[in-house]
Formats: sequence, structure tokens, C-alpha cells
Amino acid sequence: MGHGGDVIAELTTDHEEVEELFTNIEELPSGDPRRKQYADQATMELVRHSVAEESYLYPAVREHLPQGSDIADKELQDHAAAERTMKDLEGCDADDPRFDELIIKLMNEIRAHIADEENNLFPRLREMCSAEMLDELGDKVRQAKKMAPTRPHPSAPDTPPANKLLAPGVGMVDRLRDAMSGRGKG
Repeated sequence: MGHGGDVIAELTTDHEEVEELFTNIEELPSGDPRRKQYADQATMELVRHSVAEESYLYPAVREHLPQGSDIADKELQDHAAAERTMKDLEGCDADDPRFDELIIKLMNEIRAHIADEENNLFPRLREMCSAEMLDELGDKVRQAKKMAPTRPHPSAPDTPPANKLLAPGVGMVDRLRDAMSGRGKG
């Protein structure tokens, strides 16, 4: 993650990368340990992506779109549901009976969220915001993803300013845990 371009291009590329990981999971047989590796990679990408959206995209949505607060609140609810699913999934190995149920639930949640953003939110944002603003948001989102947590933290704040203050520290701890455990390495 960290591709360049405006915020919409950046986030759309993230969506494509996560979809590729989901496809990899679907192509493997149930119980295959590589499904867990791909699920961990998807979770890492989704958590970083979500933190960046919550820090910069949704505040811009609140400010610049008609009914922006309602839209942002719905997006945050989607994130919270997916984060709870990711937290449950984190405790399952690929051969756990709950793994398949949870990964299917997560893929459905994320695919619906992506479709909503790409078909509704992003076109409205492009219409209401200048190219310069979208470029600036893209830069901020890329910076946020570098410092963001890599593990789900459902009880952590999801709105500024608290999320911007806590995310870098939590992110550092998560990246240390990932490095020590080898999580996310496929």
C-alpha cells in the first residue's frame, strides 16, 4: 500500500489489492494454511486502509459532502463491523471450523463496503472536491497507512483527534508483534 495519486486512486488500488487476496483465499481448499496467511495479509491491509480513511477521508466527507456526517457515520459503522469480524478471525487457524464462516463474512462485508465507496462515495467526493484537495488527501492517507496499526482494535477510537493520536503508537506495537511472529509474510 502506498501507490501515489489522489485519494480516490490510492484507496481504489488498496481495494484491488484486498480483492486479489480474497481471490487467493477462495481458490484454495478449506483448511489450507495459506488461507490463514492471506487472511492475515488482508487484515493488515484493511486495518491500515481503515485507519487512514477514518483519519482523513471521512472528516473530508463530513466537511464537503451534503449529508456528509450521515455518510461518514455509515462508513464508520461498516468499518466497526468488519473490524469485529477481523478480530474474531485473528484467533482462528485455517483448519478451525469457524475460519471459513468468518472469512466469508469478512469478504461479504468488505466487498459491499468497497462497492458502496466506489459507486457512491468516490464519485460524489470527486464532484465536490478540487483536484488539489484530493491530491492532498492522497498524501495524508499514504502517510497515515505507514504509521497505522496492522491488527484489529475494535475498541480503539475511530474519529479524530483521538484516533490520530493513538494510531502511531498502536501501529508500532503491532508492527513489532508482526515482525516477531512472522505474521503477514507469505
